[in-house]
Amino acid sequence: MTEITDNDTDGDDLAQEKSKSLLKREADALQEHGERLVQLPVNILDSLALPTALLSAVLEAKKIKSRSALKRQRQYIGRLMRELDVTHVVAKLLELNQGHALRTADFHLLEQWRDRILADGDSAIDELIADHPAADRQRLRQLYRQAQKEQQQGAAPKGARQLYQYLKEILLSGNNAPPEY
Repeated sequence: MTEITDNDTDGDDLAQEKSKSLLKREADALQEHGERLVQLPVNILDSLALPTALLSAVLEAKKIKSRSALKRQRQYIGRLMRELDVTHVVAKLLELNQGHALRTADFHLLEQWRDRILADGDSAIDELIADHPAADRQRLRQLYRQAQKEQQQGAAPKGARQLYQYLKEILLSGNNAPPEY
């Protein structure tokens, strides 16, 4: 016959404990988040509402020039992040990274449209007008012709830059992009 003892519940506790490698991965992830904090400008750091000890450690790391001292400071920041509740800080960092990815995607979209208009001319302009009726066809054609002329003459691509800026007005005017930093 088997007796049920209190030792049987210890197995459940062990299953709930984190493995050593999982703890190491979590510590490394928090240290990476700390390194991202060091790379952010001060105005963004102020908006994150960091705990005082963490903010002062990050600001100190920004001043350090020595590689070995900076490495020690980053490790210290990682330790602070493990000791403090920084879930809101990590969430804000992920939000900032997502905003950066959106800005990059917008940039690529604008480049694709500009290159397409420069390559295909009126057919690409017609397609853009069909998707965005508020766009000014005459201005698009004028900028296209100016860019083509500059390209043939080997001049600076002022028209292509102006076309890009106008496409930015058309395509991104409704986007609520996060602030640039």
